[in-house]
Amino acid sequence: MKFCSECGQQVTHKVPELDDRKRYVCDSCGVIHYQNPKVIVGSLPVWQDQVLLCRRAIEPRYGYWTLPAGFMENGETTLEGAIRETQEEAGALLKDGTLYRLFDIPMINQVYLFYLAELQTPGMDPGIESLEVRMFDEADIPWDELAFPVMNDVLKEFFDDRRKNQYPVRTGLPSFRLKPAAS
Repeated sequence: MKFCSECGQQVTHKVPELDDRKRYVCDSCGVIHYQNPKVIVGSLPVWQDQVLLCRRAIEPRYGYWTLPAGFMENGETTLEGAIRETQEEAGALLKDGTLYRLFDIPMINQVYLFYLAELQTPGMDPGIESLEVRMFDEADIPWDELAFPVMNDVLKEFFDDRRKNQYPVRTGLPSFRLKPAAS
């Protein structure tokens, strides 16, 4: 960030008074520009013994498979965002879901929330962000073609939980490690 979005003057990167970390501060109008993590919301849509995956039609990871997910929008709950992303990317309707997995990924300043949800019907239609949408049995999941490592974690945890018929809410870091994001 170089300029203040309030007054247009140049900002400095410093620790504001009574704070404990560097922020972009406008010395002209006094606005502190806080930068907070991005929230990604998604679903783990199921129909009988299958899960729904979307093949990405956008970067990053064009052509790879993913669960429907994306950035949360202002004015919606995390569940509403997961339902919206599923409709946008897969043309699929969910019954209300339950929080299933939360990933804290401070290395890239993101938080992921996935809801386990049953599809209302097996009907689906790829949206503009998906090349195709398909239902997969566990044995047919394209493990080597998953777009992001968190998808691997969510799916493996789900299939393990399904065998136990217990679906705890899981939290924490993903199984992979990234380099910390630049400050």
